[in-house]
Amino acid sequence: MAPARTSYDVVIVGGAIFGSSLAWWLTQMAGFDGKVLVVERDPTYEFASTSHTNSCIRQQFTAAINVKVSQFGAEFIKNFRQFMGDDPEVPHLALQSFGYMYLADTPEFAETLRRNQQVQMALGAGTKHLSRDEIAAAYPFYQLDDILAGNHNLIDEGYFDGGTMFDWFKRMARRRGVEYVHDEVIAITKAPNGKAVTSVTLKSGAVISCGTVVNASGPRALATAQMAGISLPVEPRKRYTFVVDAAQPLDRDLPLTIDPSGVHFRSEGKYYMVGCTPDEDPAVAYDDFGFDHSIWENKAWPAVATRVPQLDRVKVINEWVGHYAFNTLDQNAILGAHGEVGNFMFMNGFSGHGLQQSPALGRGMAELIAYGEYRSLDLTPFDYRRIEDGASMIEKAVI
Repeated sequence: MAPARTSYDVVIVGGAIFGSSLAWWLTQMAGFDGKVLVVERDPTYEFASTSHTNSCIRQQFTAAINVKVSQFGAEFIKNFRQFMGDDPEVPHLALQSFGYMYLADTPEFAETLRRNQQVQMALGAGTKHLSRDEIAAAYPFYQLDDILAGNHNLIDEGYFDGGTMFDWFKRMARRRGVEYVHDEVIAITKAPNGKAVTSVTLKSGAVISCGTVVNASGPRALATAQMAGISLPVEPRKRYTFVVDAAQPLDRDLPLTIDPSGVHFRSEGKYYMVGCTPDEDPAVAYDDFGFDHSIWENKAWPAVATRVPQLDRVKVINEWVGHYAFNTLDQNAILGAHGEVGNFMFMNGFSGHGLQQSPALGRGMAELIAYGEYRSLDLTPFDYRRIEDGASMIEKAVI
């Protein structure tokens, strides 16, 4: 179906978690009555990063803004129906707060965790710095011979039903007047002076005039930016996930364990979820979802069986590879307007943190579009200007 109009106040390129979060939040901005169009090339979202997420949330970051963003994310999840207007159709979302468990196998990393815990605690997070004996007492199934310390947080940190949150962002955005169209932006036209986008051209042939364009294209963010003559340090990288059934399940929840090997694993209902990066981690083509089956045997399973010997006998019941929208500068979100093309805006480069950050960053970008400023939480550390300046935002706790 073609767009109903030829001109919109806001055109959002990409309708996955960030495009839909922004679309819904724009409907919540008092005084904003602009027309909003979301252009999504694949409304099944089969290959979207959103569809391949592990739906986790943590406060164990080292940059204060990342901690605050996730704290609002937890508030949003726990009060989801209230945020959605107390609509009785909207389900309650549960936050399974079994926490992240970072394990340190060197004195240097143990000291880093200790410092990180102090930063997080000062911001109100419930992170605890644990000795090896304290970890063993709480979770006796770990093999800890090489571990010196760990950090763990049982408050508002764990996993949730990200698919349901995404679904209701879309539903409620549509109910409140946002238009979604199955199409693809193939060209962006700027004003003669190059200072603003004037229109986008769709694959269907439609030319849509726009007041603001938002790049919410996930791993395809660079391709969208390049249509406006803009560079962006975002590329797709593969991330592997395995869901396994254990012959001898544990007697308690397995925290989302960040093993020194780089493999992470957690409880997933009656099953267990395991994730990792490939040892070689290059950028890949946008449509490259080829699966390297050796990663399970050579990397993922050995790490799990070594750290949790009781899980040495497991059967893979599901597996997938998805793409991170990887920010090669500093693995943090890129938000805000371009320095010269002032109505071209970014929601990009989330590097695996996107789902948990979507409530706060969607709200912030909606405020920026509606009011010209952040009002709820100052998100300027994520501003695109740091990309132009080559100034990294330091976040030491990147998985």
